[in-house]
Amino acid sequence: MTDAFPSPPHQPPYRPPHPPHTPLPSSPSSPSYQTYPWVPQEPAAVPASRSARTSPPLGHHSDLRVLRSAYRWQRRVATLAALGYFVLFLVLSAFAPSFMTSEVSGGLSTGLLLGLLQVPVTCLAIWLYEHTARHRVDPLADRIRDLAAADARRGAAR
Repeated sequence: MTDAFPSPPHQPPYRPPHPPHTPLPSSPSSPSYQTYPWVPQEPAAVPASRSARTSPPLGHHSDLRVLRSAYRWQRRVATLAALGYFVLFLVLSAFAPSFMTSEVSGGLSTGLLLGLLQVPVTCLAIWLYEHTARHRVDPLADRIRDLAAADARRGAAR
């Protein structure tokens, strides 16, 4: 039986016709800067301003860190209030069925009562989110916004 795909005849490894390229010595007339675009360039020196800045740039301001932490706290508290109650309801449904089926009054079971209380708890979580936004997050955001506007006016005056 013959091979449908015969292998090619053996050939010696490829050898270039001339020796490998040797680098040319650098000439004194070559430029001293890098000419390739992918080589990182040194940043241009920023001229010093006549007046020293009294406050750091907005991106490094400590109020941004405080705002991030206040917003993070706000999200966590509101989310845990709504989801925590729902998880409690699910855990009680799974592991305490006798408690959830017990009657509270007039044919109303504890599970149904806790399920109906989910709506007011969600409304409470929404109120808590808005309250913390009004009292903790919004004043910080307003202060940062005012600082940014003052910083922009100072930069435009130069």
